[in-house]
Amino acid sequence: MPRPKIHDEQLRQQLLEAAGRIVAAEGAAALSLRRIAADVGTSTTAIYSLFGGKGELVREVWLEGFRRLAARVDAVPRTDNSLNDLAEAGQAYRQHALENPAFYEIMFRGAIEGFEPSDADRVEAQASLMSMTAAVSRCIDDGYVAGDPNKIAGALWAMSHGLVSLELHGYLGSPPEATEQFEFAMTLSAFGFVPRPA
Repeated sequence: MPRPKIHDEQLRQQLLEAAGRIVAAEGAAALSLRRIAADVGTSTTAIYSLFGGKGELVREVWLEGFRRLAARVDAVPRTDNSLNDLAEAGQAYRQHALENPAFYEIMFRGAIEGFEPSDADRVEAQASLMSMTAAVSRCIDDGYVAGDPNKIAGALWAMSHGLVSLELHGYLGSPPEATEQFEFAMTLSAFGFVPRPA
């Protein structure tokens, strides 16, 4: 009878979650392999087995935030209304940040001091926005907006990121007020790319 697999994907996810929580609550200085292992109820051996060491664990925590973002945006249903789908993709970005604030801080605010993603890491992180670019391309094909889909997606990302950052730090009021502000900004931004008459 085969031995049970202990160092599996479930444990890997638990370790990433624990690392994110520790950094968000106490800062990068509190992040140690012993602390992470203790939080999950495993050993540092498991971390070495799954990640190879602290440096790779930190890198995986950073990338995990982008992977979760991509999965959340990818999960937006595709309908016959491409413009509405684009707005829903923006809301998916916002919801990811609100539901994963620890990862969001690590992704964008340099919460882990001393960590610097490589060029390859940044390419993988930016790939998480491909769904947003695809949603913009559909809007272009349907005649709702005009321009370079990459530039439009980048502009919408910047707008979404700015609003989400303000919301996470309490500058957009109550959740309903923040939702209204986000929807208004998304609509206003989309109008900036509406095709102009010749």
